Amino acid sequence: MNPDALRGHMDALLLSVLEREPLHGYAIIEALLERSGGALNVPTGTVYPALRRLERIGYLSSEWATVGGRKRRTYRLTASGRKQLEGERSAWREFTNVIGGVLRAEATAQG
Repeated sequence: MNPDALRGHMDALLLSVLEREPLHGYAIIEALLERSGGALNVPTGTVYPALRRLERIGYLSSEWATVGGRKRRTYRLTASGRKQLEGERSAWREFTNVIGGVLRAEATAQG
């Protein structure tokens, strides 16, 4: 997938993955890969700074936990993060409806 296509959507993707359960960074990357059918292979250099930023603004909280014998920072969605995720989903639906309408209209005009 074109990395430019993800620009502006990473926050929503991360919040969505953390909606189900708290996860550590590598598990978040694996979840993105799995839930996208292998299309989203996001590098750690993109994910970890975004997680830290989302934590700073209050959408995530974190704590150290031992996972598989290794100490890792585990991230959890906050109430504010859940509210933001709903806003992101609403904005995504509106975006896809608008863009879909334009693309359908274009296809119909040429069809």
